[in-house]
Amino acid sequence: MRKFIPKIFLHLVLIIAALLSIFPFYWMFVMATNHNSAITKVPPAFVPGDQLVTNFQNVLKNIDFFGAMGNSVIVSITTTLGVLFFCSLAGFAFAKLHFKGKNILFAFILLTMMIPMQLGLIPQYYIITKLGWLNDLKAIIVPGLVDAFGIFWMRQYITGTIPDELMDAAKIDGSSTFRIYWNIVVPNITPAFATLAIIKFMSVWNDFLWPLTVLRDQASYTIQIAVRALIDNYVRDNGMILSGTFWATFPLIVVFLLFNRLFIDSLTKGALKS
Repeated sequence: MRKFIPKIFLHLVLIIAALLSIFPFYWMFVMATNHNSAITKVPPAFVPGDQLVTNFQNVLKNIDFFGAMGNSVIVSITTTLGVLFFCSLAGFAFAKLHFKGKNILFAFILLTMMIPMQLGLIPQYYIITKLGWLNDLKAIIVPGLVDAFGIFWMRQYITGTIPDELMDAAKIDGSSTFRIYWNIVVPNITPAFATLAIIKFMSVWNDFLWPLTVLRDQASYTIQIAVRALIDNYVRDNGMILSGTFWATFPLIVVFLLFNRLFIDSLTKGALKS
């Protein structure tokens, strides 16, 4: 009985936390399915309405939703794949290779994580302008291919996962450094890949400030910029805006559901090692 009561309390807390986490998404869905008058009345509607199709049709009339969604998919997937490759390669180098100035260089990379992104906007914009990449998705993809947090995350995971003896055995067998990375390290850090992929994909998908700075043409808009264009200064259709926001969020939920098991596995392994 003494063990049973704490377990009930724990489950109760978890259920409440889960409901609090899910409620914003449910509330967004409810508003996306109701007319503007049902959203603004007091008390507001708490059950889904019948305006889901109508609100989404209004979204399609005002913005190139699928074009913007396609741009976001291209940017997010390309940037995420680049981060996984380059950050795992750099993390492997910092974790297992020995070279002069390694600790100083790694400390410098960690310091860059403490600098607000807004401070780099002007020099980064100047470089993009000189390269002629304004209104081009390269302006978002290329600067995001390497990430300081990604290097730190991979370095920590590889340090705790790949034993030095395995490295030594591979070297004795004549494997090159890149072959050790590709054939030994990569297959053993799949949970770290999944975790970093989720974090980076969501970060790029939700990014608003940098795409707004470098993308001027509507054809090159990402979904976050396109949804922002739904907000009118004079007439605000909240049902339409929330419908666009709901469908713009939907791919993030799909990605998380696909990789959540590996994500939790990665965090659990890290906790046990520490």
